[in-house]
Amino acid sequence: MSSNRTIKPSSLSLSDLPWQIDWKKDRCTLCGQCTAVCPVQAIELSVFRKRNIAAINPSSLLNSSEERSLSQFETYYGIKQKTTIEEACIGCAMCSMVCPNDAIAPHRNQETDRYRFHINQDGEPRKRGGRRNSTNSLLDRIKFIRISMLTDPALDAGRHEFELRTLLGRILPPKENMARLRNNGWIPPVREIYPLIIGGMSFGALSPTMWEGLQMGIAYLNEQLGMPVRMSTGEGGCPPRLLRSRFLKYVILQIASGYFGWDEIIHAIPYMKEDPCAIEIKYGQGAKPGDGGLLMWHKVNKLIAAIRGVPQGVSLPSPPTHQTQYSIEESVAKMIISMSMAWGFRVPVYPKISASSTSLAVLNNLTRNDYASGLVIDGEDGGTGAAYSVSMDHMGHPIASCIRDNYLNLVRLGKQNELPIFAGGGIGKNGNLAANAAALIMLGASGVQIGKYVMQAAAGCIGTETDRCNMCNTGVCPKGITSQDPRLYRRLDPEDVAQRIVDLFVSFDIELKKIVAPLGRSTSLPIGMSDALGIDDYQVAQRLNIKYVV
Repeated sequence: MSSNRTIKPSSLSLSDLPWQIDWKKDRCTLCGQCTAVCPVQAIELSVFRKRNIAAINPSSLLNSSEERSLSQFETYYGIKQKTTIEEACIGCAMCSMVCPNDAIAPHRNQETDRYRFHINQDGEPRKRGGRRNSTNSLLDRIKFIRISMLTDPALDAGRHEFELRTLLGRILPPKENMARLRNNGWIPPVREIYPLIIGGMSFGALSPTMWEGLQMGIAYLNEQLGMPVRMSTGEGGCPPRLLRSRFLKYVILQIASGYFGWDEIIHAIPYMKEDPCAIEIKYGQGAKPGDGGLLMWHKVNKLIAAIRGVPQGVSLPSPPTHQTQYSIEESVAKMIISMSMAWGFRVPVYPKISASSTSLAVLNNLTRNDYASGLVIDGEDGGTGAAYSVSMDHMGHPIASCIRDNYLNLVRLGKQNELPIFAGGGIGKNGNLAANAAALIMLGASGVQIGKYVMQAAAGCIGTETDRCNMCNTGVCPKGITSQDPRLYRRLDPEDVAQRIVDLFVSFDIELKKIVAPLGRSTSLPIGMSDALGIDDYQVAQRLNIKYVV
């Protein structure tokens, strides 16, 4: 019910909300920590009046000259949950984390919540962060069925050290490569990197502490553990000091097709101590294909506005493709050439597109472009930024079949060892990161990109596929991962994030080796090794051209 105690068509009760607060009066000491920490102000201190029925002896009423009431009232303070749409509980459980007496906790409403029917107030469709709310994952159903019959220490990841690496860049055929070497011709730049890449999450989308923690962890992995891990910056630019530091070589700079994020980078080129690992041109995002990203005004503070060259406090949707580009073919060709020229053709340049049935057209165009260094395809389950729910839930293409189609097309063209394809979108969605990555690699990917998994594993993101939290876009992230509010992002220790990033990659490395080693491929990634895959669904097996097993 609204604050003026009138019932309106959009008025909600506690039973209509997706999350309900369970507060225990006998345990609460009214310390106020829960109300202070709630990111959406869903609870407040309130006054309650409770009626207690008193059992009174009737004979005492006859002997008394005064009238005695059979009811007694008790007034006390307690925690009250709000029912307004703007302040609905998101189930983050920050209140229960800080409560010293376990007196409060959110619980999922088991009934059909009516919140979803009223969220579009003021005529605005619902926007949310996080991924689409689906728990069914095809990648989790794929099994690895080709296993060595003998226990061989040389193939056992637990007893034999070997490195897992992949190549980013166009790999010329041996004859052409040798001919160019003899004639002092130009050879495309190639980077040897780790097959697990941290995908594009911009400096504006992530908090300063999260970004700092990621960079610290990547630097440690490279310089102390010798793992060439790379991270994409996202399209909104990056801290200026990173562009002028020696750690730039561990970074993939992402630039949007509207040249968004380009100004800060182009001015820093003369002062760069190192070349970036690569340049990624973002044309689409898998979770919101054709829609682009949206950095809401809550998160555009003074620093973000300065980096992006916009006024403070305005929403920043991804800009449209630049006016000089009239088609995807022309756009890819122009931007690849211009980005390559900016770094003297020393840096790999490649596009990132949304998974789509038309992605083959982009790939075919890239095979004819000598300066294209690869292709990143982002599937429908990717994305952590703001997007309309209708876009996240009903648009997009599954990553497995899209990667498979593109890889088989390269095989038909004889280019499967020349142009690498990287996959992203929903990898590790249910926690099976290494298994999902291995499945995509065997379907044809040269490596994979992850974003939301990093946020969950390294920073403790509490968003789930059942629509818990998913407030990445609003700037009130309860863990401080995607917030620009100092009161929130100070909850996150960058050193803890760095330590978790290191733990994540080391554990992934062990698990991936456990899958790859029994295949007899301890010296290289099993890219396209689809005869090692099987699934218990005949239609899927036919679609992906893998074995049907039951």
